[in-house]
Amino acid sequence: MTGTATRYLYLVRHGEASPDESGLTESGRRQATLLGERLSAVPFAAVHHGPLPRAEQTARLVADRLKDVPVHVSDIAGDYVPHVPGRDELPAESADLYLRFLEGATAEEREQGPVLARQALDLFTGPADGEEDRHELVVTHNFLLAWLVRDAMYAPKWRWLGLNHANAALTVIRYAPGRAPAVLVSNDMRHLPAELRWTGFPPDQHI
Repeated sequence: MTGTATRYLYLVRHGEASPDESGLTESGRRQATLLGERLSAVPFAAVHHGPLPRAEQTARLVADRLKDVPVHVSDIAGDYVPHVPGRDELPAESADLYLRFLEGATAEEREQGPVLARQALDLFTGPADGEEDRHELVVTHNFLLAWLVRDAMYAPKWRWLGLNHANAALTVIRYAPGRAPAVLVSNDMRHLPAELRWTGFPPDQHI
């Protein structure tokens, strides 16, 4: 994280997935295409995406609207639990809720998730090497997106819990040398028509 150029990290949750999560719905494909059109003028150095079909298909549809940008698949951009807090880390009033939510995480997920989460911070965050600004897109899932936003805000590790992002919504974080990270855009859906907004988001939180 000691680079000399500014990194702009564009974070996107995949488009709406089919019920069996085998790929995108028609709405999800439209979301991804519209997102690609919005980002078409950004000089991306790379697009990264997780290995699951819903992330891969979203990344490919976005990349179709970009200009010869390399696309990389990586487990680091995948769907995993980045941190499992102990009860003592959590606010007393919400500890039971969050611990119940995490009950389904397997021993392997509890071990491997934090390893990948640390690698994600190393790979995607901080100022970039070189003299030119670097723009990178990561097409991922809600958990990793929340983890990276939490880190940019210097929030405690448990705070990825409860941060939700809609399908194909855009978040942008700036990492400038000598400055704290800045969340420039968060959960932005203005590229989507009303009928394609808020999918993947808790219904009681639509605004």
